[in-house]
Amino acid sequence: MLQAGLREDDLATRLGVDPKTVRRWLSGRVPYPHNRAAIADLLGAEERDLWPGASGTLAARVRPVELGTVYPHRSAIPREVWIRFFNSAEREIGILAYSALFLAEDGRILRVLADKGRAGVAVRIALGDPESRHAVECGEEEGIGDAMPAAIRNALALYKPLNEVENVEIRLHKTVLYSSIYRADDQLLVNQHAYGIPAAQAPVFCLRGTEGGEMAAPYFDSFEHMWATAVPSA
Repeated sequence: MLQAGLREDDLATRLGVDPKTVRRWLSGRVPYPHNRAAIADLLGAEERDLWPGASGTLAARVRPVELGTVYPHRSAIPREVWIRFFNSAEREIGILAYSALFLAEDGRILRVLADKGRAGVAVRIALGDPESRHAVECGEEEGIGDAMPAAIRNALALYKPLNEVENVEIRLHKTVLYSSIYRADDQLLVNQHAYGIPAAQAPVFCLRGTEGGEMAAPYFDSFEHMWATAVPSA
């Protein structure tokens, strides 16, 4: 924590827990898995180094080398992790979702995307076409009714200033998404979609593409296929 410049109160605020909980962790209590993942990301450390004896779903010897942190749901990812993720990009940033409204509503993330575009990073954002039947069906499947097209329109309005930034392109797709994909160079945050569950409550896998790796490659390919069929937003 000292190396990361964080105090007990800082960590508690970012994780949405009571400072007393943080003090218990520092006294030796092992956090729940989703908190361990978030703490490791905030500190820029490996979870297994912070809690060598903590058991997990995947043993180290069988865990794919491409697989990093696994979050139980998207809303468990600290805002700072998203900012650091996009800030790390040196070549390209990709966002493939229906609305990605949670990013569009964050002014700091919008500034990061704009700054990266101006710095020469290719920023590609593909959102669902609000007029497509898939956008409506997605809202129904996630249990939010007809709110999805409205969320997409809100997101497009918030992303609109990025259309004026060099190297930033926004397109609309009309296809079914089985996962939302967020890319920063060779890193991925893959938000799974599950029937009847809002995307914010579904798991997210952190992946890093590696030479010869087979786990991340399908998501990189999926993004490219989707992008090729998407059309520029108005």
